[in-house]
Amino acid sequence: MRSPPASRPSGSRGTTAPPDRGQSEGDPVTSDLTRATAAELAALYRKGKASPVEALKAILARAETVNPRLNALCLIDAEPALKAATASEKRWKKGETLSAIDGVPVSIKELVRVKGWPTLMGSKAVDPHQPWTEDAPAVQRLREAGAVIFAQSTSPEYGHKGVTESPLRGVTRNPWDLERTSGGSSGGAGAAVVAGLGPLAIGTDGGGSIRLPASFCGIVGHKPTFGRVAAWPPSVNGDLANTGPMTRTVEDCALMMNVIARPDMRDPTSLPADDVDYVKKLDGKVKKLKVGLVLKFGDHHLDPEVGALVAKAARTFEKLGCEVEEATPDLGGVDGRKIFGIHWLCFVQRVLQMFPPEKHALLDPTLLAMARDGAKYSSADLVAAMADRRTLSLGWNRFLAAYDLLLCPTLAVPAFDVGRMAPALADGTPNTQWSPYTHHFNLSRHPSASVPCGLTKSGLPVGLMITAGHYRDALVLRAAHHYQAAAPLKTPALPA
Repeated sequence: MRSPPASRPSGSRGTTAPPDRGQSEGDPVTSDLTRATAAELAALYRKGKASPVEALKAILARAETVNPRLNALCLIDAEPALKAATASEKRWKKGETLSAIDGVPVSIKELVRVKGWPTLMGSKAVDPHQPWTEDAPAVQRLREAGAVIFAQSTSPEYGHKGVTESPLRGVTRNPWDLERTSGGSSGGAGAAVVAGLGPLAIGTDGGGSIRLPASFCGIVGHKPTFGRVAAWPPSVNGDLANTGPMTRTVEDCALMMNVIARPDMRDPTSLPADDVDYVKKLDGKVKKLKVGLVLKFGDHHLDPEVGALVAKAARTFEKLGCEVEEATPDLGGVDGRKIFGIHWLCFVQRVLQMFPPEKHALLDPTLLAMARDGAKYSSADLVAAMADRRTLSLGWNRFLAAYDLLLCPTLAVPAFDVGRMAPALADGTPNTQWSPYTHHFNLSRHPSASVPCGLTKSGLPVGLMITAGHYRDALVLRAAHHYQAAAPLKTPALPA
């Protein structure tokens, strides 16, 4: 019933998309269902020009060809997905759909619980022979909305690093260039979405793990305000961790948020329902928004092409009527990188406590090294870092009270070679500060999204990060939507 990446998903043999019926503005018809967005698929279903079964079969067939080259999906469960797609097809025919994403295929990161699927956390140490009897809240909400959950996407072990590779799964590659990383830890999700292996994906973000792959893969990834999307079981990364959508368009992100942004009794930190319609909020005005542009978060290297593309994106916001100015946040003199590092390593060391010593040799050596480093910190070190975290968060609160939006790069570099933890600087030393931005908003809990803002000369995507005050997820998505409409990234069929 379940198939590994290189095997043929059941029900996919000989499947082709329906013939091209032409495209016109306002009529999102496509000859290749694997490249359609969720919104486009819903329009096709509504008009009877395609069905959920056709869409799923097209994606399964593409996965058979493409996934062995990418290693984006580690589990494909075709038979139940085809049953779900068939049920959705009947609902569309009767006009009894459950939501705007009824029948749309979605993949789930392997750190997120799916009923019946082994949730191995990318680890050889986790026992696969467990009941696996419950869905995580986001997965449950997607099922209730009629979405077709068909695959599990790869992650590094326990999401501990910013590239997607593990002793259990191997290396996940970037569809834009197979010799480059897709980022992490939701690298499988990012690669799957941009490669046409499902238009919707659930990722998790403990220090940038949705936004990093979104930047490297040229898609949209949204880290919600902490607690806006309920999560269970709790992450080893504590209250740094978030669950959120990864898609090709901001509209699809909003469609997913309408479904998954709900409380759940299993998550005591989940926020009360706010009844926001994120799709309707996309069309709100951005004119006269006050926007602060910050190109660097301290003394770190910024790739010139990345800086130039983000500065160009800021000028697009000016053309949209925003008031944009370069700004300098006052973060109270604390070091966000140090604060995050202490929190992260202390959380990662919990993994050592979860397994008996004889299983530690099964862990990824990089996770093992991080965990052992985390064990060196005292409770006083962590309490001091928690106090500095509050100072940092207050600094960003003040910044985002003065500005409606913060614009900055998602990452300081484009995607680098697979097999590395970090790119090299000009002198050949590792650039350990290639990701200096995203973790700030895991610490501060602000909503933050990455949207593609162009390609480097070598054809690699670059992400623009948009952040707003607490609970202003709709504003982040609205700004990203207007920007994406003004400066769309034309993505070829990937991998080429």
